[in-house]
Amino acid sequence: MPSAFVTRASKTTLPIHTVTRDSFAKWRSSASKREADWVAASGFKGAAGKFVIIPGPKGEPASVLAGISAEPSPWDYAALSATLPKGTYHVAKEPGKTLATQVALGWALGKYRFKRFRSTASDTADDARLVWPKAADRAGVESAASATFLARDLINTPASHMGPVELAASAKALANEHKAKIKITVGEALIKANYPMVHAVGRASSRPPRLIDITWGRANAPKVSLVGKGVCFDTGGLDIKPAGGMLQMKKDMGGSATVLGLAKMIMDAKLDVRLRVLIPAVENSVSGDAYRPQDVLTSRKGITVEVGDTDAEGRLVLADALWEASSDKPDLLLDFATLTGAQRVACGTDLPSFFCHDDRIADDLHKAGERVSDPVWRLPLFKAYRSELDSPVADICSVGKSRTGGAIHAALFLEEFVGENIPWIHVDFMGWTVSGKPGKPSGGEPQSMRAVFALIEQRFGKRKKS
Repeated sequence: MPSAFVTRASKTTLPIHTVTRDSFAKWRSSASKREADWVAASGFKGAAGKFVIIPGPKGEPASVLAGISAEPSPWDYAALSATLPKGTYHVAKEPGKTLATQVALGWALGKYRFKRFRSTASDTADDARLVWPKAADRAGVESAASATFLARDLINTPASHMGPVELAASAKALANEHKAKIKITVGEALIKANYPMVHAVGRASSRPPRLIDITWGRANAPKVSLVGKGVCFDTGGLDIKPAGGMLQMKKDMGGSATVLGLAKMIMDAKLDVRLRVLIPAVENSVSGDAYRPQDVLTSRKGITVEVGDTDAEGRLVLADALWEASSDKPDLLLDFATLTGAQRVACGTDLPSFFCHDDRIADDLHKAGERVSDPVWRLPLFKAYRSELDSPVADICSVGKSRTGGAIHAALFLEEFVGENIPWIHVDFMGWTVSGKPGKPSGGEPQSMRAVFALIEQRFGKRKKS
């Protein structure tokens, strides 16, 4: 993570004063004529994300007047972080813990740049630094920012450099960092280990599929299991995508990137959980060995699945992983996937959807997302649509008969592979910011990660010292 902060203010540190559009008039009436005239001449009117540097009596930079939203969010400060000139700044009026943490997180996220493949870069991301707000949760901010950067980097890395092998290596590095156990099952060994659908989807690639399995935390702690879709590139298989449909398919492992970022946050915070992370890492390719439409696969659960569309591969690999995760009877099971275009039609690209059969957990997740400025939206597990998945030749078909309701069909399919009485959340999301915004540049984004962390932290908390 870039060096975005300093610990102490100095004589040259500029204070940042904030106003909203509504409070700007009040500031103007209380400012000196020189300050008010300067700000008026700059065209600044209090819009969120905008700022003006006000000079002192001798023309030297003296302070910053910045616009923020009526309901402050991290993104107001991400805009300042990314655009203020080189220098050191501090928040003029020290905020309370919640706002201070938002300020610091926004400032940190505004520093993100993906520069791995640039030989030269004229980048000023590190130029503007902020004095840590006194009340901010520094450890939490550093963890959330570094987890976000990790996930963004994984998603943004092209498939030429982020295949199943590299994704597994990233997972191993994270596991080693936190002294977690990791097991990786590769290629033909998946058949022997009974992950037949993971193998079927990935077998056409020259880069063998694999199942990544991480465990961390004390054995008797509440169990939290995370499953992430790790399709490192999706051609659509034999139901091949058009060229335009493949342009962002390096992001199809966004679910796995999100669970690795979330796992990092959980382990950084030392939450009192027995964490398990399962990632089926595959490449959905085209070859003579590719699985076909109308093939019938036997799942890890033992039920048979008719392949309705080889471009609906994510739910197949998730199904095997979900059934394995269910074997532990976790206290909370979550899966994350860039799964359906139907979800994007319903909620757009910036708002992740989730499905959950527990109203209380669903309500808690929605509130957590609002609290940490990482919104999510619940969609229904509408049981009447289950018949859409009936197959004439197998126990279930992987896609619905109708072209409508695709996100619900996918969620209902996955629910078949979740054990009884297990609290479960399925997150279907874009994993990509289409139009860049302050703190959210165009590219990979682990949407819902901070919301889900807030939910898990709320439900399970940190381990109590004995």
